Amino acid sequence: MPKARTSWVCQQCGAVSPAYLGKCPSCGEWHSMVETIEERSTPSSGQTRHRASLQPLATISFDGEERIHVPIGELNRVLGGGLVRGSLVLVGGDPGIGKSTLILQAAGLLGREGNPVVYVSAEESAQQIKLRADRLQVSPDHILILSETNLDAILTALEGISPAMVVIDSIQTVMLDDITSAAGSVSQVRECTSRLMQWAKPRNVPVFVIGHVTKEGTIAGPRVLEHMVDAVLYLEGERFHQYRILRAVKNRFGSTDEVGVFKMADRGLREVQNPSEVFLAERSEIAPGSTVAVTMEGTRPILVEVQALATPTSFGLPRRSANGLDTSRLQLLVAVLQKRVGLSLGSQDVYANVVGGLRVLEPAVDLAVAVGIASSLRDRAVDRNAVVIGEVGLSGELRSVNRLDRRIAEAARMGFTRMIVPAGTRKSIGETPNGVDLVRCRTASEAIDAAIV
Repeated sequence: MPKARTSWVCQQCGAVSPAYLGKCPSCGEWHSMVETIEERSTPSSGQTRHRASLQPLATISFDGEERIHVPIGELNRVLGGGLVRGSLVLVGGDPGIGKSTLILQAAGLLGREGNPVVYVSAEESAQQIKLRADRLQVSPDHILILSETNLDAILTALEGISPAMVVIDSIQTVMLDDITSAAGSVSQVRECTSRLMQWAKPRNVPVFVIGHVTKEGTIAGPRVLEHMVDAVLYLEGERFHQYRILRAVKNRFGSTDEVGVFKMADRGLREVQNPSEVFLAERSEIAPGSTVAVTMEGTRPILVEVQALATPTSFGLPRRSANGLDTSRLQLLVAVLQKRVGLSLGSQDVYANVVGGLRVLEPAVDLAVAVGIASSLRDRAVDRNAVVIGEVGLSGELRSVNRLDRRIAEAARMGFTRMIVPAGTRKSIGETPNGVDLVRCRTASEAIDAAIV
């Protein structure tokens, strides 16, 4: 007879303990241990062991990875050029951000290629999925809907068909009868993902798994869930903004540097082919504190508007607040501007914002933020034809950034004629586009004087 055993499992890292611990000994998270009842069968004495054969790596033939082209170009870019057969892709994001919308659109377009797409909805009824598909104008001809929460029943229904793709929406709501814990628990999520992986790999069927996120923005459940799948995608953006950023944080078959840009419309998510033009569409060319920077998202240069505001503080301790930027980086730049440039920011509240809901973490936008703060403090606008690129050091010096030639080419394509760049980037730029004036500066003070008109 199977023996019932109780264990405590950390919801963050999946560490197992025989007793409750207030603090997880593996990841250090407090109050994350959840009681789980597991059943383990005792192996018989005559049970044979599984034998595995070793295979030399040199004898394995490989003709190249066969990918399934996804008709959505931005999703295709983030996946690394298409879906790899038999792969598991985990898609996460805040509630209402558009995860199910994006995957349902991809399912409708992939179904047109031939084989049907199976959409398993464990949260909504089939009628609700039909209502959403009609609103998105998704072709329903090759989409099979299954409203079921039991994973064994789901896998049984998939037998006998060869789907082009399977969607599980969501992994926290499916469950197995073999495990006595509730749906969404650590053991249920982990075992359901393992069963899906064992089903998909031999059949070469790609599986999209939609996952809930916690209040910290990470995938709910144990971190081992992210280790089991082949790719982890996050759909980011503010719910009250119309733009969404699809970012890969793990991809076994491609780069994690690429991002996809979408616009939320009445009929679903639409691709943004030219993000630079979109993010600069409503830019005011005469407003103090507005600066244009060029950030690299993978291999794609994107022009963004960085806004800064310096205003006298009403309290004894001035505030430093950033939206779309690292707050600690903003505090560092304010200190450099005070010490090295001589700006009186000790009695000023400083705010910085990246327009459009995009989050930029690379140091190449340091100089744009510094110029924006100086522009706002002096109440003088930045040259409307200028793009500011560079990293600011603690001594106030400007440091070069990677792929500067591609940044300059993108800025020139968008009609900007002045590029304020670090002086040490002469060799990495190469041939300058026609009509572009490169202003090389050694310090942040020089760049501020050159940018502000």
